Amino acid sequence: MRTSRSTALLAGAVALAATVSGCSGASSTGAGSAKGGTTYQVSADTPAAKGSISSFSWSLYAEPYSLDYTQAWDYPPNTVLANVCEQLFRITPDMRIAPGLAVKSAHPDPLTWVYTLRSGVKFHSGSTMTADDVVASLKRHLDPAVGSAWGSAFKNVASVTKTGPLEVTIKLNKPDVLLDELMAASPGTIESAAFLARTGRDYGNPKAGVDCTGPYTLDTWAQGDSITLKKNPTYWDSTLTPKAESVKFVFIQDPAARTNAWLSGSVDGGYLVPATSIGQLESTSRGKLYFGPNTAASDLAVFNLKGTLGDLKVRKALSMALDRRSIIKAAVAGVAVPAKAPAARGAWQTAPDRTERYFSDLPDLVYDIDGAKKLIKEAGATGKKVVIASSTLTPEITVVANAVQAAGKQIGLDVQIKPIAPDAYTALFTDPHASAGIDLVFTNGYINSPDPLEFYQSFRTGDFGNYGKYSNPEFDALYDRTTAVADPAARADLTAELQKIALRDLPAIPLYEAPHSVFLGSRITGAPAGIAQLYYPWAAKIGSAN
Repeated sequence: MRTSRSTALLAGAVALAATVSGCSGASSTGAGSAKGGTTYQVSADTPAAKGSISSFSWSLYAEPYSLDYTQAWDYPPNTVLANVCEQLFRITPDMRIAPGLAVKSAHPDPLTWVYTLRSGVKFHSGSTMTADDVVASLKRHLDPAVGSAWGSAFKNVASVTKTGPLEVTIKLNKPDVLLDELMAASPGTIESAAFLARTGRDYGNPKAGVDCTGPYTLDTWAQGDSITLKKNPTYWDSTLTPKAESVKFVFIQDPAARTNAWLSGSVDGGYLVPATSIGQLESTSRGKLYFGPNTAASDLAVFNLKGTLGDLKVRKALSMALDRRSIIKAAVAGVAVPAKAPAARGAWQTAPDRTERYFSDLPDLVYDIDGAKKLIKEAGATGKKVVIASSTLTPEITVVANAVQAAGKQIGLDVQIKPIAPDAYTALFTDPHASAGIDLVFTNGYINSPDPLEFYQSFRTGDFGNYGKYSNPEFDALYDRTTAVADPAARADLTAELQKIALRDLPAIPLYEAPHSVFLGSRITGAPAGIAQLYYPWAAKIGSAN
């Protein structure tokens, strides 16, 4: 997509990678810039709160479709649930895995994980967490009737059993290190077994709600309008006692309306700032825009490998026809660096000191229109149709769709844009019927653990996140070998080989890497700035800025 990397782009990439690694802890910062765009700093945290506050409001770009942790597959539900429900482990703002509802895990043999649970933890209803609750919570991912979006994470699980009042043992059919790491994300969420049994199919919806252990409890859910949380007075972790008595999440789909709400002060803050508003938010006196560590990369996910894009030459040609520098400038106001691989540099937290070596070993994704035209002719694909989804959900989706259409026209492809309603865009990733007839979808593919192996799991045959049903026996065999390796550095080396296969086969076309973003109105501060907010109880840290 580009012929060379400018000095400014390289600086941005290195700063992003170094900061995300958390070498200096949560306070680490870096600076970078993208050509023609905005100079930016990356920091894991925002300034600490100076005191308590009665309440604050927060924007979500869409209403959560459910608060059932087994269906939490996108930013809106996880942004709420991070403060209400908890996992066996916890992702910290500097992208480390720390004890959570489990104080430790043991790995006595390659097929066994044993979790020692924290004692005295109370659910919001007042009952005490036991091993029975953990077993019931984890087993839901194995139940076909539940249809967990995280079922693939449990693909190697043979059994989940109570082996003591505060001990749970998972037995595997084959070694799987990634499963243990994912106990810090939605797969490791713990809910009251009694509440699950009582609510049944209503669990997680506005009628039933949830009963978890987090620093906030679910107070009200006004469908189509808002979700309100209130402080949990019996929360077990005194280091994260909420500074605000209540939090109100408001649903604002339109990016301009979301920005106006922040600027007017009617909403105090929000994650995932619209790229079109970066200039406004950086210059306002009504608050401050922050950029944080990110595991996400923006890619074009190939949803249909049986159509025109089933030919690797066509996928390569389309990749070569994309001017990533121009896309970054138009889509994210220059606050990004061109991608070199489907997974972002920020995803490589198990061996951060090796990240730059892995990426320097990768070939540049060249921008070559003539070469792309040649590949299209060789493939006999001139005039063939490719359908890409677009949506007003975020400005970058529209920008990328238009860029792909223009690039396709230059090289001889008939790229057609299919508009998708904002509230239906997420369904493209969870409902096969919703994505019928679509070849390409813009994704902001993030991982939920600090291990890049989680990202490349999505290209494994049969994985839930394998949207295009890509299948390569060589990739699958290497993945199975990698997930059995306990040593993080050795596992990262093997994951780098998976990355090379993914680049060779292009089941996803890399675009760019952007930092996470958050806007805080002038009266509040304290929120983590990075993507760890999806599983870390970020709202508990927000308090008065004065």
